[in-house]
Parts: sequence; C-alpha cells; structure tokens
Amino acid sequence: MEREPLRENPQSLTAFSILADNTRRESRRAVVGNVGLVEEEAKELLGGRAEEEALEMVSQGGNDVEGRPPSDRKVHCDDDLTVRMPETAHEISNDSWFQVGFVLTTGINSAYVLGYSGAVMVPLGWIGGVIGLVIATLVSLYANALVAKLHEYGGKRHIRYRDLAGFIYGRRAYSLTWGLQYANLFMINVGYVILAGNALKAVYVLFRDDHVMKLPYFIIIAGIACGLFAIGIPHLSALRIWLGFSTIFSLVYIVVGFVLALKDGMKAPPRDYSIPGTKVSRIFTTIGAAANLVFSFNTGMLPEIQATVRPPVVGNMMKALYFQFSVGVVPMYAIIFAGYWAYGSNTSTYLLNNVNGPIWLKAVANISAFLQTIIALHIFASPMYEYLDTKYRIKGSALAIRNLSFRILVRGGYLAITTFVSALLPFLGDFMSLTGAVSTFPLTFILANHMYLVAKKSKLSSLQKSWHWLNVVFFSCLSLAALVAAFRLIIVDSKTYHVFADL
Repeated sequence: MEREPLRENPQSLTAFSILADNTRRESRRAVVGNVGLVEEEAKELLGGRAEEEALEMVSQGGNDVEGRPPSDRKVHCDDDLTVRMPETAHEISNDSWFQVGFVLTTGINSAYVLGYSGAVMVPLGWIGGVIGLVIATLVSLYANALVAKLHEYGGKRHIRYRDLAGFIYGRRAYSLTWGLQYANLFMINVGYVILAGNALKAVYVLFRDDHVMKLPYFIIIAGIACGLFAIGIPHLSALRIWLGFSTIFSLVYIVVGFVLALKDGMKAPPRDYSIPGTKVSRIFTTIGAAANLVFSFNTGMLPEIQATVRPPVVGNMMKALYFQFSVGVVPMYAIIFAGYWAYGSNTSTYLLNNVNGPIWLKAVANISAFLQTIIALHIFASPMYEYLDTKYRIKGSALAIRNLSFRILVRGGYLAITTFVSALLPFLGDFMSLTGAVSTFPLTFILANHMYLVAKKSKLSSLQKSWHWLNVVFFSCLSLAALVAAFRLIIVDSKTYHVFADL
C-alpha cells in the first residue's frame, strides 16, 4: 500500500518508510524464519530479475527443472530449520530408520547374492575377492554417506537423485542423471526378472528334467508375478510387512545355500581355485568383477529411499546405512565365501544350481529366491513409478478405479518391456557388469564425490578437495574400463548363445 508513492518519487524516502521497511522485515522473520529472511533481504539488496530468479532457484530447488509451479511445493520443518519439499504422489517422511535399513538390506541380500560366488570370486580368486569385497564395502558406505548428507542441501529436501544433481549443476545434469538412473534401475530390474526365472526353472528341473519348459517361459511367468505385485503395492512405504517377508525369504535361501555348500565342501576332494581363462581374458573378467563388486552394494536411488525416512532425515539415514553395511553384509559375505570355498572355479553364477541336498529343501530355497526377487524388484522400480504417478497426479485411494487402471496399464507395460528384454538376453553376469559400468560407477562414486566437492567446496581443505578429485578421476577410468569389459563379455556370450537362450 505504501510502496506506490515511493516508486513515483524515490526522493520521498523518509524515516517513516525506513521504519515501515524494518517492520516488514521483522514480519517476514516471524513467518519464514531466519533462512527465509536472508533470501528476501538478499533479493532487495541485489535487485534485478536475474538475481531474483537465482534466489528463487535456491529457495525452491531442482524441481524448477521439472517445471512445477511454486504452489506445488510443500514446507517441511526439521530441527527448527525450514526445508522446502517438492510435491510427490508417494508418501514422504513416513518410515523409521529401521524400516529404511531393511529396504537397503533387502537390496544387497536379494537373490543376486546367489551369483556373486561365481561372478566375483571366480574371476578374482581368494585374495582379490576377499580384499575387493572389503574395499567395496567401505568405499560404498563412504560414497552413500556423501549423498545422504546432501539430502537437505540448499534448504530443500532432494527426494530424487536427479533433483539433487539438477539443483547443484543445472538442467543438463538433471536430464543426464535421470537417464543414467533410469538405465541403472532398468538393467537391475532386468536382472531380477532373469533371477526369478532361473529360480522357477531350478524348481521345475528338480522334479521334471525333460526340457519341455525352457528358461524364457519361466521368465515370462516371473514377469507376470512382478506385474501383479507392482499393481497391488502403490508406493515404497507401503511395502512395510513385505519387508519382513523379504527378510525371511532371504534368510531361507542364504541359510540353505550356506549349509548345503558347507556340507558339499567338507565331502568334496580338493578344489581348483585358480582363475580360469587366458591372460587377456583374465584382464577383462577382473575388470568386470570389479563392476560386479560395486553393483552388489549400491542401489543408485539413495535419495529416493531417503525421502521415505522420518526427520531428522540425515541422521536417520546414516543409521540405516550403518545397519546396511554392518548387519546387512554378514549374510552376503557368508554365502559368497561358502559357495566359492565349496566349489572353487566351478562355482555357478546361480549357486543353488551347485548345491546337493534334499529335493524339497532345494525347492523351498528356490521358491524363496523367486518370491524375494519380486519384492526387491519393486524397490528398484519405485523411482519410475513415483515419477509417473506424480506426473499424472495419481493420488488418493490405491483401489480407486482411475488409480488402479493406471497402475495396470503403465506398470504392467513397463514390466512387459522388462520381461521381454530379460527373455531375449538372459545373461545375468553380463548385465551385472554392464550395470556397474554404465550407471553404478557414475551415480554412486563419480557423481557423489563431485557433487559433494561442489556443494561443500568452501568448507573443504585442500587435502579434502584433492581426495575427492582423486576419487572422481579413478572411478571415471574404472567405469570406462568396466564398460569395455562388459561389452566384450556380452559379445562373447552372444556368440555362444542365441537370443531367448535356455541357459
């Protein structure tokens, strides 16, 4: 009301107008808090449209890249700090750190662990395999902690990996990160469908080894089961009790595999632990195994998982990470080392194909692996589901006709494509290597270190900056080498096996 005369006659600035401005600033302090006041006063001092737009970006975060209007933002208060949170169709800040810890543990102890004895230990041997697993554990914990600590960077919760990258770097980084993450999660999901198909085929072979039902058929059945589960579970937080079932299923196939492998190992003659292949092929398989190592510990969707945790989100996420990389890795280590010890260089990329024991027990283990894989796939598909549900405003009751129809059409279509690729190229080990090279290295190690370097550069010492740059360069080189090795493996296997192969 009082600013119009001031615009017409700038010379009429008086003590009264100064007092009014001060009063207005104090009002803003009461409404938006100290952080908001700094932004508002900075706008006035800097002046100009460009500065206002820049500060608006800081205030509202990377979601401006998505083009959502400011009215879509919600405000989340955490530890007396006003933190802006973008709109999403899924639940946010609803889960305890313990539940989130089980989500992370479900990822690393999925049925993929049944393949690491063959995919990691065989090409690396005892020394390389053990040292590599320990180093991968520590490095993965460190890299994930960097991303977790940036979750509220700039006064905004970054509930998506692409939002965080877009907030720090800009629009191009947003698009690139989204592309890398999509490729990462899609290939992980392809691997899960292959695993589920392998588990079903293993059950079939236990009772009828007549080759009438082939692997592609079981992959299709697995894809249908994953689709039905995806339709019934609307979002990540809704897993809840299913995480308990996932843990039980994981323990079943890990314990059965561990015990039967120990039994076989104690009865078997001395095993051959030499690394197979020629000198040239060993180089490529070693690099591919390094990609498998980082793939085994990392999700590529940490901000999306962290979005579900209750405040204080950083502290609680760190608890979940410590749980994942301590208690969570014990079953994984046990099954990997036991499998390699029992079968040596003949270890399969699906350990339950090696073990000997009662048919009913092996059947239970394989069925457990199949069921756990369905739950784990849903976790890694959830960022895509969240994006589509938010884009098309799928909210409210999960059983509403519109929402249910949308999930049937969209999620069913996504998993149909995933299932087709899984049946077309069922080379599980190759997909693990390619996923690690193309997306896990860039997302988890290269991007994490560089984002932290950019975000915290004013607070880092020269030594700390050098350390992060060293990580960026080292993992960039390793990612490139792993990509070449993964493509070589796929080409070699493609010559050996045809499409829709019955492995």
